[in-house]
Amino acid sequence: MDAFATDFHRGPAAEETSAPTQAPARGKTRRSAAAAGRTRVKVAMLGFVAIYGAIAGKLVYLGLKGPEHSNTLGAAIVQSSPRPDLLDRNGEVLATDIKTSSLFAEPRRILDVDEAIEALSSVLPDMREPSVRHKLKSGAGFVWLKREITPEQRFRIHRLGIPGIGFLDENKRFYPGGGMASHVVGHVNVDNQGIAGIEKYIDDEMNLNELHKLGIVADRGLKARKLSLDLRVQHVVRDEIAAAKERFHAVAAVGIVLDVHTGEVIAMSSLPDYDPNNPAEALEKDRMNRATAGVFEMGSVFKTFNSAMALDSGRVSLNDSFDARGGLAFGGQRISDFHGKNRILSVPEIFIYSSNIGSARMALKVGPQGQYDFFTKIGFHSKIKTELPEVALPLWPKRLSEVSSATQSFGHGISVSPMHTAAATIPLMNGGKMIPPTFFVRSRAEADALAVQVVKPETSEKMKYLFKLNGQIGSGTRADVAGYRVGGKTGTAEKIENGRYASNKRFNSYLAAFPIDDPQYVVLAVLDEPKAEKEIGAATAGLNAAPTVAAIVKRIAPMLNVPPRFDLAPATLASN
Repeated sequence: MDAFATDFHRGPAAEETSAPTQAPARGKTRRSAAAAGRTRVKVAMLGFVAIYGAIAGKLVYLGLKGPEHSNTLGAAIVQSSPRPDLLDRNGEVLATDIKTSSLFAEPRRILDVDEAIEALSSVLPDMREPSVRHKLKSGAGFVWLKREITPEQRFRIHRLGIPGIGFLDENKRFYPGGGMASHVVGHVNVDNQGIAGIEKYIDDEMNLNELHKLGIVADRGLKARKLSLDLRVQHVVRDEIAAAKERFHAVAAVGIVLDVHTGEVIAMSSLPDYDPNNPAEALEKDRMNRATAGVFEMGSVFKTFNSAMALDSGRVSLNDSFDARGGLAFGGQRISDFHGKNRILSVPEIFIYSSNIGSARMALKVGPQGQYDFFTKIGFHSKIKTELPEVALPLWPKRLSEVSSATQSFGHGISVSPMHTAAATIPLMNGGKMIPPTFFVRSRAEADALAVQVVKPETSEKMKYLFKLNGQIGSGTRADVAGYRVGGKTGTAEKIENGRYASNKRFNSYLAAFPIDDPQYVVLAVLDEPKAEKEIGAATAGLNAAPTVAAIVKRIAPMLNVPPRFDLAPATLASN
């Protein structure tokens, strides 16, 4: 009982004893909950700060570093950097830059490739090509989709608002004259880099390709380059050789005009040509530059150089005569004349009657070594030294012999370019100075500094006489123009086909200078495989190439400020 009582009374006592300890526990709990809440708020705030900080940091990073494709975009802009304008000698524009837009994509930003292709193809149907899908799925930072789109195409694509699709403003080369001077000016690739003609020369000379890669040239003005071409003369030459090509049904034609005192190329045209605004045309083999990049057996125009060689050697004079009867045999080979006179001919007669036999005998009197040395002096054993990259190496016999010397005297067995032929005529018309041809403007003083005396002045005078004589009473009479005295030499060469000379395929030319009493310009016209007109029945150079030169001179002489003269005495021939 006492024990029960004791326990009974302890209960309340225990309760009274424990009650004061429960109140602080509940307060502590409330304080802990509040602290935990504050912690959760702080954690949430820190989370938001971290998230937005990361976003802000990424934006700053992107702003400073740029997206991964930034370097690629920069490289694309460098690749289409500006180029200097090309002008003719009178300031007419031959080539210039215009602005154009190009379409690119950032595949990593493309949300839906199929949707992007569907939208783009509504403006550019070729966007359905498998290659486009491959590009857009590549995950690359930058890819070209289409270069040089039109303003309307850009506007319509821009309105589509496709993420990851953009435009770059680039420089595109434009040639106002189209094919007028295509083989001289050349063309560029899609990145505005010169790959042919003077365009390529300028890139190489100025090291533009390397500068473009380094970004040094971008957005920097470049001084226009003035060429030696006279666009008016270029138009006439191209027009007249095109007319002759059509009239005589030739497969190709070449026309060249050179200044005999400076070596400047005033005009050069090779047909068929191409439009540099559509450079893919240049890949067609028929459109090659025959003027400098093709070599041909030039035929009897080589009697010009054979005569100069013989006269300059001192072993032959204008008063000498050679036997042109019968023929000239070398083993199984026999040299004969076309419409031969079958008599002894003087040196001037050999020239105006275009005697193969007489020319060969003159060459043999000088000797194979003398001929080789002379042809080397006037450039027939090396590439033309000029700015145009497209130049061919001549072909000539590597072994000296009398038979090769004889055939080369009338242009067989040696192949050179038409520009070689025209350039080698310069010293024969200007007093003996060899001046390398140039496609840039050059003064007489600059030309004199480059000139090399290759023949005696008196040899030059004799060659002017022979040109004049042939223009008045020889095969070049159809090239004469009243008041301008066009002198020159015809060449009718049979072309080689399957290793043999084909009598029905000719390479005709007329090599001329005017005014022949005081030559200022060399003119060369070439017709490849001309056909005979029905009413004439023959297709020799005197009937087609010579009249072509006359048509050219008649139109360009006034443009070049060459005054006509009608008070000059005709050339006379003293024959045996």
